Amino acid sequence: MTSTRRMTDQIDVVTLSDADREAAIDRLYDVALDPGRYEALLDHWESAIGPLRAHVDLTAPRLLDEPQISEHFRRATEFLDRLAPEDADHKGLDAMLAPFDRVPALLLDRGRHIRAANPAAHQAMALAANARLCDLPIHEADMDALAGALEILFDSREKDTAVLRVRSVQAGQLIVFRLQRCIAPDGTILVLAASNEISMPPGFCEILIEAFDLTQTEADILCHLVDCRGVSEIAAERGRSVDTVRAQIKSLLAKTETHSQLELVRLALSMIDMTAMTVRAAPGPHVVSRGYATLSERDYKSLVMPDGRRVDYLILGAPRGRPVLYLPLDFGLVRWPASAETCATLRGLKVIVPLRPGYGLSDMVTRGADYDAALCDDTIRVLRAEGVTRCPILCLSGDAFYAVKLARLNPLAFSGIVACSGMLPLTRREQFERMHKWHRFILAGAKYTPHLLPFMVKAGFLLARKIGKRNFLHAVYGNSTADVAVIEDPEAFEALATGSEVALSDTHSAHEAFARQLVSGQLEDWSSEVEALRGKLPLVFLNGTDDPQVPLATLEEFRRDYPWIEFHLLEEAGQLAFFRHWRRVLDRLTPLLAD
Repeated sequence: MTSTRRMTDQIDVVTLSDADREAAIDRLYDVALDPGRYEALLDHWESAIGPLRAHVDLTAPRLLDEPQISEHFRRATEFLDRLAPEDADHKGLDAMLAPFDRVPALLLDRGRHIRAANPAAHQAMALAANARLCDLPIHEADMDALAGALEILFDSREKDTAVLRVRSVQAGQLIVFRLQRCIAPDGTILVLAASNEISMPPGFCEILIEAFDLTQTEADILCHLVDCRGVSEIAAERGRSVDTVRAQIKSLLAKTETHSQLELVRLALSMIDMTAMTVRAAPGPHVVSRGYATLSERDYKSLVMPDGRRVDYLILGAPRGRPVLYLPLDFGLVRWPASAETCATLRGLKVIVPLRPGYGLSDMVTRGADYDAALCDDTIRVLRAEGVTRCPILCLSGDAFYAVKLARLNPLAFSGIVACSGMLPLTRREQFERMHKWHRFILAGAKYTPHLLPFMVKAGFLLARKIGKRNFLHAVYGNSTADVAVIEDPEAFEALATGSEVALSDTHSAHEAFARQLVSGQLEDWSSEVEALRGKLPLVFLNGTDDPQVPLATLEEFRRDYPWIEFHLLEEAGQLAFFRHWRRVLDRLTPLLAD
């Protein structure tokens, strides 16, 4: 490998040799056409760029700041965009379904495929991926009538709406569909079908129990009544006598101070919207975080910021417990293992998890806006909406940067910082070089070639979508035995896979937000911000012996640079340490809880 040096605006810029440049560009286009070749680009890039990093100043690094290289990356990005048109399509279809929240709604194409469905439809109709018209829970005898109505709407120029009543597969239930022909953003003609089924959001029973001091059984029966079940049907389903159910309904009437079942159901319906109520509700669809095994469903709450952006957030643990702010890393790891979430509830912890701009349905900030400032402002507004005046911060890895920034901006709002696998300011070139190759590739890329980072991140996200999260995590953490063990733990992996849906799902990719965080402030020297907290706020770092981003040599430098910080070493732990050692982390967090 050879390199050359050239002068640009009186600044000495280190660049690639012609041979290395051509080879890198070839691999760049390989990845643009097939993200599965990403690791080959990573390996070549590191072998070519790695030696160049030794020749530039860490405080003002400039590598490959050349028009030719930038143009090739721009063209390669255009190829990537063609590989993932479904992102734009899904966003457009989601926007068409946005006016429908609790009402199940879906979009059908001429081939009777369900192109998109809102959360209420998924919940009420148990729709699988790639579902078709025939998968709807409609009585077989009525399916032809619905199919015929769709054909009329697709073919008729005079009729664009229809109302159809069909029978559900559940005995005795009727479903009324309103059908309307519409046009998708890509010009495809679709039919929007909205039904009259009520979709009761997760947490609804808990609201009823808390509001009227109901038992779980009484709350379940009230939900059955809202779902239009008769007394005999409820009794049969629950294995109880009709007289027992009637007695329970009588108790419900007394506790709710209503005088009839109709009045009781109306009262319950009026309370459904309370399950997601915030200081100011955000427009758009209602979203739920769903696990696939042991994790319980969690409602996202929403706020509208002064600039009109939507910001979502989760509450884990006890809704009325002592507050903890949790910063989940730029991978968007917003869920904990089911045992950890249960433990948080038992310990009386109310864990508040804001979704940063560009993650989930939290709106992205504009190109010229300060991403870090927006993230911090959103976080403080979420805490205020939840009535939090003071709490500790629990953060993962690089989010120690945001924890320190928040504490500096709001010194009275936080009682301490606990950083699991925490990373402090990187002030030495060796600290980048010691990282495992995937972490070094992204972080050193953000530091030395930030203008090229968006392509690298977008391609990485596309690779994760192509090979699946488990395989992607194995690629990124494959050299950390401890992290591989976490990935292979079923409960931990469910939390990783479910939580990271806000960063990457079938319909969403947070690649732009991910890149914006890395090129904002966290890879600069923010050691003065850390020092400003000395003697004012407890800082506790729990780091693993097998961390691919903060290996032991780097951790020892952190200890020497910040002797006043409380450090703990976790044996057989990596960057994903929290998902295995959460009990120890929560034990250390507990003394920092605000009174």
